[in-house]
Order: sequence, then C-alpha cells, then structure tokens
Amino acid sequence: MSVKDMIKKSVLESDMYNQAISTSTILTIMVDLAIALVMGMLIYYVYKKYFQGVIYSRSFAMTLVGMCVLTCMVTLAISTNVVISLGMVGALSIVRYRTAVKEPSDLLYLFWSITTGITVGASMYILAICAAIIMICLIALFHARVMNLKSYILIIHSTEDCDKEVEDCMKMIRHSLKSKVMRNEETETTIQLSCRDTEVEFAETIRAMDKVKDVTLVQYSGEYHG
Repeated sequence: MSVKDMIKKSVLESDMYNQAISTSTILTIMVDLAIALVMGMLIYYVYKKYFQGVIYSRSFAMTLVGMCVLTCMVTLAISTNVVISLGMVGALSIVRYRTAVKEPSDLLYLFWSITTGITVGASMYILAICAAIIMICLIALFHARVMNLKSYILIIHSTEDCDKEVEDCMKMIRHSLKSKVMRNEETETTIQLSCRDTEVEFAETIRAMDKVKDVTLVQYSGEYHG
C-alpha cells in the first residue's frame, strides 16, 4: 500500500466527519487532562520553591501549568489519525515565539512542562511520574549545593603590598586573584572566592592588619542580590 492510499484510508476511517464521541474517549480525555493539570501544578510549586533568579515571575510560573495542559491536548488530538497530526504540525510550524528567557534554568522547567504534557497525553503516566521524581531530586541536589557554597568578591584597600599575609589567612579557602590596581601609595586587590557563610571570619582578620585600610566582601553569583 502506497503512502497516498494510507492517507486516503486514514481520511475515510477517521472520525473527523462523525461528531459522536464514545464514553471511553471522553473518560480518557478527562483523565489525561486532569493528570496534566496536577503535574503542571507540581512543576509550578517546584519552580516557586527552588527559584534563584533576580525577579520571580508569577506569569511564567502559571505558563508552566498551562503549557503542560495544552501540550497534553495537542498530543491527544494528533494521536487520533494521520490527517489531524499533519494538520496540527503544519499549523504549529507557523507559530513564532519572541519572548526572551532571562534565566537559563527556566528552559529546564519549560521543557519539563512540555515533555510531561506529551507523555501524559500519550497515557504514559508511569514515565511522567518517574521523570518528575528524578527532576525534583536533581533540582533539590543542585539547590542544596548552591545554598551551601557561595561565591564572594573580596576587595582589599591597603597602603602596602600584603599579598603574603592575605594568602596565609585564606590558605584553607578556594580563591583566585582577579585584579590588582596600584594608585600612588594605595593598592586595591580583588579576589574571587568560594566559601560557606560560616567561613567569612577571615575578612575580620584581614581587616585587622596594619597595612589594610578597609575590606569589602560582596556575595556574587553572576546576578544582582537586592
């Protein structure tokens, strides 16, 4: 049988001309959409709990729920026959989205929502639940690591070169020299370091040195913390 005959047969045997829907079909649609809504709400709460960006967007969080449900609807529609699937692909291919994603991690949640809608629409509930468990564990693990170890920028203004003394104070902390500016009799040293909140006592030790005028310690992770 040729591809043309297969498409013609799909058209003739499809329910596109028959408006009657069986009870089992309605039940399947209701169950899939309900599970998609529940999974979307789960993604919403995970995103809200572990959000680490600058500004929390409630509209984007609600988009995750709607995206999961709508993707499930599309999957249910294209799973009926070849004709509807081809028409749906053609219709969706002309859609262009111009909204910029500000946080790279938002792409993870967005793709998670879309793939969950697809798997639930295909009635693969076990796969959707297992993937959700793995994703939650992964996000929680990375969140705990980020919260445990933070990045800082240390700025030291001194009257003389005190690199050796500073190095002795920070020998147990991972750090790297970023810049060193000398202006007349004053030296400005910028150091990037990673440590826990309980390990910042070294700043007081450096500040107590005779050569040091002042010390500035700023938390830095590539974004602004207000």
